[in-house]
Amino acid sequence: MVGVALPAIQHDLGLSTSSLQWVVSGYVLGYGGLLLLGGRTADLLGRRRVFLVALGVFAVASLLGGVVDDGGLLIAARFVKGVAAAFTAPAALSIITTTFPEGPERNKALSVFTASGASGYSLGLVLSGLLTEIGWRWTLLMPVPVAVIALVAALGVLPRGREERAEGGHDLVGAVLISASMLLLVFTVVQAPEAGWVSVRTIGSLAAVAAMLALFVFVESRLRHPLVRLGILRSGHIVRANLGLVILMGSYVAFQFVAMQYFQNLLGWSALATAMAFLPAGVLVAVTSTKMGDFADRFGTGKLIVIGAAALAGGYAVFLGIDRTPSLGVMVIPGMILLGIAFALSFPALNIQATNGVHDDEQGLASGLLNTSGQVGGAIVLAVVTAVLTSGGGETLSIGSLRAAIVVSLVLALVGLAISATGLRARKAVPAEDVQVYETV
Repeated sequence: MVGVALPAIQHDLGLSTSSLQWVVSGYVLGYGGLLLLGGRTADLLGRRRVFLVALGVFAVASLLGGVVDDGGLLIAARFVKGVAAAFTAPAALSIITTTFPEGPERNKALSVFTASGASGYSLGLVLSGLLTEIGWRWTLLMPVPVAVIALVAALGVLPRGREERAEGGHDLVGAVLISASMLLLVFTVVQAPEAGWVSVRTIGSLAAVAAMLALFVFVESRLRHPLVRLGILRSGHIVRANLGLVILMGSYVAFQFVAMQYFQNLLGWSALATAMAFLPAGVLVAVTSTKMGDFADRFGTGKLIVIGAAALAGGYAVFLGIDRTPSLGVMVIPGMILLGIAFALSFPALNIQATNGVHDDEQGLASGLLNTSGQVGGAIVLAVVTAVLTSGGGETLSIGSLRAAIVVSLVLALVGLAISATGLRARKAVPAEDVQVYETV
């Protein structure tokens, strides 16, 4: 919901384009940096408990973000909100995957679950347009009653004390290493446009990230009960699903940031008009995503992901035609429809593929890996796109810089199409109930 409100926040709080990025990236930093820890904590401490506590913190952080009157405090509130989401999201997804057995039943449940998420993500843009017309603070306050309603409902719906928990204690060393490396990675790529991609600080930070990740792999490979069982990454379909979400979310988060700048700052559209431009994609996702479980059963997730990746690339390609007098019928609506098709097909299919063949006691881990992929991808690509937009050394946007930023998303989408196609060549689609645990594809 914060997407459409970004220009209003920038104007009200006097933020530069690079500082404005932190309203998004502050959330991504907390979310992407701690997802693996959040997912494994849900496995170990209980998904219901982790979900409820984290959802409560999420509501409080949303409230604080809506009342602060300083850019730094807003970014801090967004960071705390992201931390809460890092525990809520994998707990929620693993509740679904451990409640329903693998196969058509789980595919249907996941299609409903991901339809809710994708529809909220898309239609939240429209709702935020309406709210931004009243005041941008309402886009930050709106999640508070929604979170409270979800919290009260969860207390009654989620059974107490019936779930299995993973064996073993907390891998504190692994938790510190992976969380610190993810936090530093996200922070480094977000700061890179300002510090310089080849600056000593950026290169030194990336080297530190690589060192911590290497040490993490060393530690995890020698523990009986590691935070991340490295064998999970030997499954080809799980790796492809995670790479697919890196590209889907990374390219789209960056495109959304560019589109907001284009529609509002360059063309002078209102927040409501900008939100309505995204409406075709949101409606498509809301209407069709619940059917994706049936499509996955019939055609396999691999084919859905390939078609989705092709639609994603097509949507970005259409928007390369941006100018100062954009055509709704030739560019905006067709482009948004293609992006809606991409999300409707790819998002549920990637969730299904990423959790197939995983034991119940590691569903939180699989969910954390998938969400981490999406958030880290978003942070990295957004940082690259911000660097492209500000490469001229000033805050003035141009058609050329906006088009160059969209090219970044297009190239990524084409890479995603190539990666997803390798899954079709590897083997024919296998019914979910026939997939062996951690089978190398």
